[in-house]
Amino acid sequence: MMIQDRRSFIKTIGTATAGAMLLPPLLKSCDNLHISPDIQSYLDHFQVTPQMLQKVVSEAMSKGGDYSDLFFQHRITNYLVLQDGKVNRSYSDVDYGVGVRTLKGDQTGYAYTESTSLEDMQKVAKTASNIANDPMTFKQSHLHEKLPPNYYKVAQKWEDTSVEQKIPFVQKMNDTVFDLDEKVSKVTVYQIDTIDYILFYNSEGLLTCDYRPMAELAVICVMEKDGQIENSFSSRGFRKGFEFLDDSLIEELAQEAVDQCNILFGAGKPKAGEMPVVLGAGGSGILLHEAMGHAFEADFNRKGTSIFSDKMGKSIAQDFINIIEDGTLDNNRGSLNIDGEGNDVMKIHLVKDGKLESYIHDRMSSNFYGVEPTGNGRRQSFRFSPLPRMRITHMESGPHSVDDIIASVDYGVYVDNFTNGQVNIGAGDFTFFVKSGYLIENGKKTMPIKDINIIGNGPKALADITMAAGDAKIKNGLGTCGKGGQGVPVTMGIPTVLVKKLTVGGVSA
Repeated sequence: MMIQDRRSFIKTIGTATAGAMLLPPLLKSCDNLHISPDIQSYLDHFQVTPQMLQKVVSEAMSKGGDYSDLFFQHRITNYLVLQDGKVNRSYSDVDYGVGVRTLKGDQTGYAYTESTSLEDMQKVAKTASNIANDPMTFKQSHLHEKLPPNYYKVAQKWEDTSVEQKIPFVQKMNDTVFDLDEKVSKVTVYQIDTIDYILFYNSEGLLTCDYRPMAELAVICVMEKDGQIENSFSSRGFRKGFEFLDDSLIEELAQEAVDQCNILFGAGKPKAGEMPVVLGAGGSGILLHEAMGHAFEADFNRKGTSIFSDKMGKSIAQDFINIIEDGTLDNNRGSLNIDGEGNDVMKIHLVKDGKLESYIHDRMSSNFYGVEPTGNGRRQSFRFSPLPRMRITHMESGPHSVDDIIASVDYGVYVDNFTNGQVNIGAGDFTFFVKSGYLIENGKKTMPIKDINIIGNGPKALADITMAAGDAKIKNGLGTCGKGGQGVPVTMGIPTVLVKKLTVGGVSA
């Protein structure tokens, strides 16, 4: 299949079938309907009308569903890859279509199509409708627009940016890493930008839209010293336009990659066993996200599989622990203007003063618990039904100092650079692989350590955080959260904290 250039593709989507498409007769609920220019531009982009949307929703609700929605998406992703000193790969992906969802009780009917013709949309709507079995005539709700706030303002859109404009930044990243250290032997640079056009309509008459940019830059640094080869990875991801690429970002990532790689030379391993673990600010938020955050997602609690399903309002951590789930931080990778269900996005306290205050909700779970949706219904694309998912999960600063935390440990480890891990959501048991860190002896960081595992239980580790510093930091890397076969962009953060006891893999005593 030939992929057109971005401008031609966008133009084609808006004009290719305009002369041939037969519009349905005007529905009564759409008589004299005023559509704002912003919403109209998205309707035009997907070559649909309010009348078509109502036709499709009527089909989706025809078997007696409780609710239905349409999620339109047009995604364009561009990639640049530099290896061996030159940009040697440049390619693009284009995705386009609409997903139709129907809910009946706690059951979901879902189907999608890569076409936005009325005939094709009605076919998949009929498939989604089969989750119910009580044929009825659906009464249309009054259509109402919602123009959401904009948490990711863009100075220069990626659609207006050429490959030639991006290449100098990728090349400079390569050159800067090589210039920083003579031990550098190989550098690979990835620059990725994505834009999503989103249009949403549901059986309650809500019509809204979103324009979602994403900018990513990553570097892999390989260094060699006396025959020993080490590597490191450094990255940043934000919802920004071309302004994301600048010299300060290049210098920051290059220095980080070289510094992380240098730590690995001469690094060893601690004694294996249970010991205090100090989680460094920022990057250790992956443990907060994976081992604790997923257990706060409402579907696991609604089904009783999460260890927190009976803990609402109860103390689950020290009273200085506050955990936030947010989607409103400006230009953050995990931010959203609307979620995958058209809901407003908000900041919520999952844990406040040590007590469990809220779960992470989508539409289905918020109805079950009788609370407002939190804007956490997320989907990877139009091919997927939404699930309750995290966006930006972070712990706020605590009352202690980093120096006091380190000084309190006689023998333990300090870790802040994780690569991967496994988590049992129900019980909360986890294993994480630590790329690098430090041994702590007699209250001081000593020998660098690398390639160790940390094993524990998320809820217990949360309860065992005995100190938290005032240096809370959000890690703006390329975090992608996996759940139910879907991946969505997220960020996470944490201050420096002390967990009084975890199992650390190392050398035998």
